[in-house]
Amino acid sequence: MTQLHQDIDPELDRIERSIEIDASAEKVWSLITRPGWWINEGEVDAVADVRREGDLDVVTHPKWGEFRIATLERDEPRHLVYRWHDNASGGGTTVEFRIDERAGGVILSVVETGFLSLDKSREDVLHHIEENSGGWETELAAARRYVLQAAA
Repeated sequence: MTQLHQDIDPELDRIERSIEIDASAEKVWSLITRPGWWINEGEVDAVADVRREGDLDVVTHPKWGEFRIATLERDEPRHLVYRWHDNASGGGTTVEFRIDERAGGVILSVVETGFLSLDKSREDVLHHIEENSGGWETELAAARRYVLQAAA
């Protein structure tokens, strides 16, 4: 936690969400291995604009701009960790996906951390956490729709 954000409850630095998907781990894995699949407007883009620059994937969204993403960990087909690279501050959050088997399909979970290390004002950090908290529910629902449509 940076000196700037000592007054923010450290428990706010972690967003956890999950969703059940009636599909195989491999089908869900094929989605989550697409860097930045969650950068959209509520529906996963079938063909995203992604290019490679050194060790980073750069996702370009027509409305939201460019996002630089590093893959930190990869354990196929169960666990994948990305790190956003904020262009302005060099900081970013970590986004971890986990796929766990369940009867009839899987549970896709996401954990995003690192908000308190962002070089932003207190208000901007709290706004970022609030937006992403609801955003992950939207994105996981979009992931389920996308995977189920691809499986049909």
